[in-house]
Amino acid sequence: MTPEGRRDRARLQAALRSRGEIWIAAEACLPAVVGLAADCRRALATGGQILFCGNGGSASQADHLAAELVGRYATERRALAGRALSDAGATLTAIGNDYGYDAVFARQVEAAARRGDVLIALSTSGRSPNIRRALEAGRKAGCVTALFTGGADPATLPPVDHLIAIPSTDTPAVQELHLFFGHLLCEILEADVGGGSEDA
Repeated sequence: MTPEGRRDRARLQAALRSRGEIWIAAEACLPAVVGLAADCRRALATGGQILFCGNGGSASQADHLAAELVGRYATERRALAGRALSDAGATLTAIGNDYGYDAVFARQVEAAARRGDVLIALSTSGRSPNIRRALEAGRKAGCVTALFTGGADPATLPPVDHLIAIPSTDTPAVQELHLFFGHLLCEILEADVGGGSEDA
């Protein structure tokens, strides 16, 4: 193995050990994920929807998780009402141009959210102004609110019904666990709400 290969292998081994420690610590998030799943189940069963929002990589994850609900995660079943607020370019740019970027999600929540819907925001820092404003708009609309974030001081985070705070400030590790817990949420909803292949 070349010196570069040995260096790369050592880096990968260190990353795996570090990630493993974070994943073990993230077990503390399970009660919040279970509670969120119950509220999502209730929303879907009563004709509500699950809204997702995030910036950058978190926007991609918001799109991904909404697609898992509308399409399918692992099994054939009826479509579930998931929507990502980051996937409408004209809407985002119009709101950003007219009201400022801090309003790009809140304005959409104001337009689309109804009492009993679930708003899931993804932000590794929890400090993004547009995420905070979206959650505020969700609370005003009567939504159940959830924040997937990292290891920020809870006192600095916006109030939400379900806080899934990964115990790390390592952005890639936080995003990996956001996707993992998001996938678990989709798996639960698909099993409990999807209705199986006969409803597909």
